[in-house]
Amino acid sequence: MTQSTTGTAAAQPLPSPKERRRLREAKSLSEEQVAAAVGVTRATVRSWETGRTSPRGRKREAYARLIGTADATSASAPTSAPPAPPQPPVDAPVESPTGAPVAPPTESLAEPPTESLAETPAGSCGEAHAEPSAEAPTSSPTSSTASPAEAFDALYRHTAAALFRQTYLLTGRRNLSREAVGKAFDLAWQRWPEVAVDRDPVGWVRAAAYEHAMSPWRLMRPEHRRADPPPEAPGPRALLDALLTLPPAYRRTLLLHDGVGLGLPETAAETEASTPAAAGRLMTARAAVAEKLPELATATAPAEQAALLHEHLGALALAQPATSLPVPELIRTGSERKAQLWTRAAIAFTVLLIGLTLITLATAPRKYETPQSPAQKVGGVPALGGPQKLTPQDRKLQKKLGGELVHGPARLVPRVG
Repeated sequence: MTQSTTGTAAAQPLPSPKERRRLREAKSLSEEQVAAAVGVTRATVRSWETGRTSPRGRKREAYARLIGTADATSASAPTSAPPAPPQPPVDAPVESPTGAPVAPPTESLAEPPTESLAETPAGSCGEAHAEPSAEAPTSSPTSSTASPAEAFDALYRHTAAALFRQTYLLTGRRNLSREAVGKAFDLAWQRWPEVAVDRDPVGWVRAAAYEHAMSPWRLMRPEHRRADPPPEAPGPRALLDALLTLPPAYRRTLLLHDGVGLGLPETAAETEASTPAAAGRLMTARAAVAEKLPELATATAPAEQAALLHEHLGALALAQPATSLPVPELIRTGSERKAQLWTRAAIAFTVLLIGLTLITLATAPRKYETPQSPAQKVGGVPALGGPQKLTPQDRKLQKKLGGELVHGPARLVPRVG
């Protein structure tokens, strides 16, 4: 049999979920418009852009043509730069900390400094994005020329320290940050085939670590209820207090945009919010932090505030040592051991379930018989039952009737006289 060309076209790789959303917003398409054009629901489009599912078959081709990636994937190398991310509309409502809509910023948000926080002299709380490059394919931590273990170890050494410092800025707890980084890389090794082909493996691990660290259930554990002692310097202490007083969504948006250096569409995609909502959270978070930091209050332009926050967040993050993180070999062996344990537990449970089912089939009755009801004592019946004792008159009548004819109507005719 010959291979179908349709299956070959459907196997063309799509960009990462965050890139899909950025391309859709660059074309000024809403989720409803994409859903109507492809023939799916809005929830399905949202799951495609968050990475939960991926389109298949003809819907994959239609979705690729709609967002403009069908031609890009067939080319050997990109020939033009991606379109600039759109800014949020001025009249779009944004979200406030209390949930009420507030007026959006009248001035467009400027991008933070283009240099990576890892290269900033003041400090580092971000990481260099591991985007695949056609000019230098071996520079990515997840290069296809290395084995899976080597690629994972390179990604861990490239990201773990900066990710630990970022998570500390979100939680203020070193033990929780260390645990979140370990869980994120543990999950990444379990799903390494998915992470290895992702266009932004660093963002994949970062999102997993943030979700684990900011889960409210983690703070219910006794070892994570109390925050670590704050820094002794007044400036870093005020900045950390201002961050921890923000709602989790606002804190994460501020760190991703002004700390890590993501653009506004990428920040909105990673926080699973709309671009206007992310812009409103960013402006509200900046205003709340500026109330406790006089240096930020003097900067009126968003670009100046972003640069100052970039510098202060980097300095605060670098003050946290990341020497206690485990080695990548320990992460891999622990993940494999855990996977083996869960596999054995699943097999044992399946065997137990099959055994109980066989025992039930062997001991179950073949035919249903209605059980007899238990005997009960009946009340209201006289003590003496049955025929009573005959009186002399009854005996005389009985004797008289017995001596007469048994058959015939004469017995039934009453005697006169």
